[in-house]
Amino acid sequence: MEKLEKASQFITKLFPVWVIVFAAIAFLSPNPFKPFGTFIPYLLGLIMLGMGLTMSLDDFKLVFTRPKDVIYGVILRFVIMPGVAFVVAKLMGLPPSLAAGLILVGACPSGTASNVMTFIAKGDTALSVTVSSINTVLAPFLTPYIFLLLAGTLIPINAEALLADILKIVLFPVALGILIRIFAADFVERVMKIIPLVSVLSIIAIITIVVALSAAKLATVAAIGFIAVALHNGLGLGLGYGASRTLGMTHKKSKALAFEIGMENSGLAVALAIAHLDPVAAIPGAIFSVWHNFTGSLLAGYWRSKDSEEQISSNEISA
Repeated sequence: MEKLEKASQFITKLFPVWVIVFAAIAFLSPNPFKPFGTFIPYLLGLIMLGMGLTMSLDDFKLVFTRPKDVIYGVILRFVIMPGVAFVVAKLMGLPPSLAAGLILVGACPSGTASNVMTFIAKGDTALSVTVSSINTVLAPFLTPYIFLLLAGTLIPINAEALLADILKIVLFPVALGILIRIFAADFVERVMKIIPLVSVLSIIAIITIVVALSAAKLATVAAIGFIAVALHNGLGLGLGYGASRTLGMTHKKSKALAFEIGMENSGLAVALAIAHLDPVAAIPGAIFSVWHNFTGSLLAGYWRSKDSEEQISSNEISA
């Protein structure tokens, strides 16, 4: 188990590197990976099971003790990112499949990476975890219809089929993970440190398969797709923080909501795009998976350093 924990730390620490390496391999030699396209929903289900194993009923208690903070976070999450994606797609004149993929990323809930970034940034981690949990539970009911509203004019969309898939690959695995943690807590504690490894390997596999499936078109849309994703993510982080502050939330709470809004469950967007849309629609989600971890890490590190320096300066003045 100790060796597995060390391997987990090594692989997760170099996550962006592994993604780039395997994406390059899949782009140059896609055929060996194409048959695994049907595995994407199962890989995502495995990721969501891992998320459920790390959750507990305590993650939802802020709904009752700080309902206003949670409601703000959930509303901002499902308003800002889909809206930004729609505007970016329109202004950039993205092809319909690529535009739909970007909007789908925006309509998906936040992922567990936002909780990690909030912790690193010394934000309100409890708020981050609660908003992530609520967003995930609401996603099966909100994501399909937000996506239909914004992308329905671009491509044909079956919202009911999307809802059914999200229930199967998100809500069910998360609920199962929570139940396993409740009734087999000792087992979960023993495997807790390798859960990130399983999640990271699954994400790498998903991105590799997506690149292989869309390799023929990737060269023509990669540049514009990257620019669109960078704008979407950057505006999401900025507007998430700015809107939270405008609503009167503290710097610490606003940091949490910035990550909740700007960081997505892009793996879900990839799985849904592969199942229901053109493979090109999965490209924004694949790019987002890498890019939001990079920008999130930079922003978390900046806030942690800046706030620590300000705290030291404040202590020196008060002394």
